[in-house]
Amino acid sequence: MIQKTDVLFFGAHPDDVELGCGGTVHKLSSSGLKVGIVDLTRGELGTRGTPAIRKAEAEEAARILGLTVRDNCDISDGHIDISRENKARVIQKIRQYQPDLVILPYFSDRHPDHVNASKLVKECIYYAGTEKWPVGIPVADLPAWRPKFYLYYMLAEPFEPNVIVDITGHEEARLQAFRAYKSQFFVPGHDSNEKETWISRPEFSEQLQARLRFYGYQIGTAFAEPFFSDQPIPLADLMALTRR
Repeated sequence: MIQKTDVLFFGAHPDDVELGCGGTVHKLSSSGLKVGIVDLTRGELGTRGTPAIRKAEAEEAARILGLTVRDNCDISDGHIDISRENKARVIQKIRQYQPDLVILPYFSDRHPDHVNASKLVKECIYYAGTEKWPVGIPVADLPAWRPKFYLYYMLAEPFEPNVIVDITGHEEARLQAFRAYKSQFFVPGHDSNEKETWISRPEFSEQLQARLRFYGYQIGTAFAEPFFSDQPIPLADLMALTRR
């Protein structure tokens, strides 16, 4: 069933989008746009938590962010291959939710799943608009749909952004959505007896906040999130650059 959205974010795991650009998600949904997140996997290979716990955490984050849609492709964690089956799953989501804008993970990262997710979604943005694909693979008889534009968001590996979004006023919602993932990240007042990981350290959350402030500094605001476009950015109104 088609459920039209304006913007659709993709992440390899539940929490990736919140970590990379949760402030932008909240800003878009708060403006009245229909915003969705599609996670490719359940994150079942993660050191901490379980798929059931992470599902509940993702639902709570979706509530905080004001999402219209939260969905999952049920691809096996650690196996985000560019296969016919995985392409069909992602294409089905793009055709089902008909986004005008797709925001996906940057194509270079320390985590192989993030890199593969970027490649897979990028291919599917194109093929979702191809009338005769996929031959022999059902996609619920959904009509072809190609998003008008796409952007990459930052995870672990920094890049030189050519789009920076002011999220001032939305940083608290971003933080609360991030902290919904108590199994994954450090949350003040929540004790966990699970093994500490790179992202569960208290310093990790502080470093993310510092990154938001750094990119805010870049554009003269308090908090901002970085994005990258590998295609020309069209402007109908040049003076839009002067309005914030």
